[in-house]
Amino acid sequence: MKWYFVAALLTVLTSSQGILTTLSQSNGGYKYDYATVPFLAEIFKLVVSSILLCRECQKSPPPKMTTQWNSIGLYPIPSIIYLIHNNVQFATLTYVDTSTYQIMGNLKIVTTGILFRLFLKRKLSNLQWMAVILLAVGTTTSQVKGCGEASCDSLFSSPIQGYTLGVLSACLSALAGVYTEFLMKKNNDSLYWQNVQLYTFGALFNMARLIVDDFRKGFEIGPWWQRLFNGYSITTWLVVLNLGSTGLLVSWLMKYADNIVKVYSTSMAMLLTMLLSVFLFEFKPTLQLFLGIIICMMSLHMYFAPPNMLVDLPSTTKTSLDLVEVSVDKRTDS
Repeated sequence: MKWYFVAALLTVLTSSQGILTTLSQSNGGYKYDYATVPFLAEIFKLVVSSILLCRECQKSPPPKMTTQWNSIGLYPIPSIIYLIHNNVQFATLTYVDTSTYQIMGNLKIVTTGILFRLFLKRKLSNLQWMAVILLAVGTTTSQVKGCGEASCDSLFSSPIQGYTLGVLSACLSALAGVYTEFLMKKNNDSLYWQNVQLYTFGALFNMARLIVDDFRKGFEIGPWWQRLFNGYSITTWLVVLNLGSTGLLVSWLMKYADNIVKVYSTSMAMLLTMLLSVFLFEFKPTLQLFLGIIICMMSLHMYFAPPNMLVDLPSTTKTSLDLVEVSVDKRTDS
């Protein structure tokens, strides 16, 4: 399976995630406990990965599975990072509005590139760095509203705590992604065995969150297992399946591609969501949206296109280079 097919599928599924979540609402709210959705998505990913691992174990030779605790003990760390990230998100939103938070969230594109270079020792060319920065600029441009709107001033009127937490949120998001890629490529273990470990801890941490919510609310609406499927509709189950499927695709990209491919997929998904919202939710398209799409497409081409497609040498320069090579060959022969 080619990475660009998986990346395209991830873009489609991620873009439909927000749309499905919005459609699952009733009268502007949720009839179900939204905290149960990530838990069920982790269970779905765990079940699918376990089935695929069992099928893989029936083949000969069996897949490689490292079972030492010093390896397995590394897998709770992404869940811990995401848990901290989620709390930082809520704290950030107490200081800034939603629009400002979304714009600041684009910092994770650049922080992913930096951590990608520092921790995974993957060097990006100057053109690729320019493409990553262009992607951040393009996604930000698409989200900025007109300066005649009230929200334009709010971008620069938030307290310093909000900007600090926003930067921390972007760094944590990038760190979780880069660390997960490190785990996936650390050894030659089976992808499904790695997923089983990752999603087991993910399910446990999400269950712990539900238990903490029970104690925080004083069991007013019953224990978490009693409200697990309450208010669920077909659309809600589609949200669970969508969330689980995107997680499986991300793990595949982490194993066989890299974080930058995932960043491009999710960024393109955001733009696709905004375009689909024009038709589904009567979202008014803006000039900034179309400018952002054009910039992001330029970034996509700059990052993934071969260098000879981006730099076209003049024919005279090529001819002179050929003459130099011929003269060097003649001197070598003599």
